[in-house]
Amino acid sequence: MNTEWAIEKLDDFIKATTVTYVASPPNTIGFHSYRTEAAEDEVVKRAQIVEQILDRVVPSWRSEIKKKDRQKWSVHYEASVRAREALLRADEVRQNLGEDAPELSAAELHAWIWSGARSLWKSGHYREAVEGAIKKLNAETQNKVGRRDASEANLFKQAFSMDAPRVDKSRLRRMEDDGSDTYKSVQRGAMTLAEGVFAGIRNPLSHEADQELSEQEALEYLAALSVLARWVDLATVETAS
Repeated sequence: MNTEWAIEKLDDFIKATTVTYVASPPNTIGFHSYRTEAAEDEVVKRAQIVEQILDRVVPSWRSEIKKKDRQKWSVHYEASVRAREALLRADEVRQNLGEDAPELSAAELHAWIWSGARSLWKSGHYREAVEGAIKKLNAETQNKVGRRDASEANLFKQAFSMDAPRVDKSRLRRMEDDGSDTYKSVQRGAMTLAEGVFAGIRNPLSHEADQELSEQEALEYLAALSVLARWVDLATVETAS
């Protein structure tokens, strides 16, 4: 994330949604209201971008922050203040509350994996998000080798096979076949990882539909899928002459 850009957008939105109290008309009680600094249409325009920032920095803002009476943008305002502070002090918090270790963002995994998981991930359905990522990986691999007659572990086993390609069975080569042990190792590694993904992740998920994954566990699964997706994406397709 471009932190400086995000903070700039949040600052602008916070200023635009700062409210001024508007008293009740003369001789009336209970008709007071609040007016934002910027006009309504300008706030709406800014909200389009700010909401995406908030979803990344404070994902639970929509459900956790309570709207203030007669203040339409109060939830956005408070969430923006929180997000701005979180971005400004992220390094300080990491250094004082835990290891200053590298962070893994699901959105920065291979595009196939995140596109398959995105919508369900954002709604907190982590198990279904992982399953969606696996389906996307399977479909993209089928597209790359031009196959519809094989899927999942069998598809990857055949795709990364060291056998010569056939008319109906294209192969994926992670490197040029020079007959070396390295070539054999990387091909075997891809087949083995794919087997582990479908045996250790895909199959248990499909048989344990009532068990949800934690966010951390699901993220680790997506990371494994991302490695396999990258290998497929970067591989060369070898077809029969």
